[in-house]
Amino acid sequence: MTAQKPRILTGDTPTGRLHLGHWVGSVENRVALQDEYDCYFLIANMHAFTTRADKPGEIRESTIEIVKDWLACGIDPERASVVLQSEIPAIVELSWYFAMLIPFNRVMRNPTLKTEIEAKGLGDHYSFGFPLYAVGQCADILVFRPELVPVGEDQVAHIEMTREVARRFNQVYCDVDPQTEDADYVNAGGLFPIPAAKVGRIARLPGTDGVNKMSKSLNNAISLTDSPKQVKKKVGQIYTGRQSMDEPGDITNSLFQYVRAFIKDEGRIKELEDAYSKGDNIGDGHVKVEVASAISELLAPIQERRARYEAPGGDELIVEVIREGIKKATPMAEETLELAKSAMKLDFARRSISFT
Repeated sequence: MTAQKPRILTGDTPTGRLHLGHWVGSVENRVALQDEYDCYFLIANMHAFTTRADKPGEIRESTIEIVKDWLACGIDPERASVVLQSEIPAIVELSWYFAMLIPFNRVMRNPTLKTEIEAKGLGDHYSFGFPLYAVGQCADILVFRPELVPVGEDQVAHIEMTREVARRFNQVYCDVDPQTEDADYVNAGGLFPIPAAKVGRIARLPGTDGVNKMSKSLNNAISLTDSPKQVKKKVGQIYTGRQSMDEPGDITNSLFQYVRAFIKDEGRIKELEDAYSKGDNIGDGHVKVEVASAISELLAPIQERRARYEAPGGDELIVEVIREGIKKATPMAEETLELAKSAMKLDFARRSISFT
């Protein structure tokens, strides 16, 4: 990787194996951008403790499983840095400094945070660390000073808060004029670029319930490890409300979002849309069979690559990938922290970090 490449940072909280929503929303983007960008892909294992602090073993297992999924999807540790959040101390320190730059009520207005509180049924019983993770995510991103953050649609609000923190730091500690255009902050003397979100080709893939966004917790997800039989069964559950193959169908429904997401042949997509919208003797079941076949075709090479890490010794290989990623990512993170502390007049000493 060369310093001339524009930089990307994105990642996942380890909550279990990845599903198709992760693939079309972000992971597909990451794989495609590895040669063009200097890529840092972060496993936010510290954030997992905000709701599962009593399950450290489960979090560790999920961390290893996510890295397996990344490598199976095509993330190449030789072309990208796999970063484990808990082993980058600069992230924690920057989180503290950034927390002083953003009001508490602004953090709590973050729509993604509010949605998670509701979806997880936390009420007002969440830990103090739960809203803090929204600030921590700003540090996750900015410690690597990226230009782009490939994310799913639901994470765009987090990126906007990161942009606010970057602007505020640059204005307060680097004397950048608040009227400066986002693209010019670094040229104007700022430390942090104002990163832009890059949403995947499918902003929001519905789950197999046909209503909610695909989510493991809602039991409406197709896992990247699902067999063709499992995929066919789950696709068969997609609800459209259509009663007959002779009834004109709505090609904006959830089923046809899958058609456009996973069937590669544009001509075939058009044929299906035309026949379905006219009620031209084509049932939901026929379309679902084609969709399931296309999904299984996509997943086959991913599952083949993943099998290597399911064999004995596979977990040890993943831990080694993580350790190498830490070694590659730490110098960049430490450089950012040193520059940030210098801007904040906190440069009393320098430190070095080594890993064994």
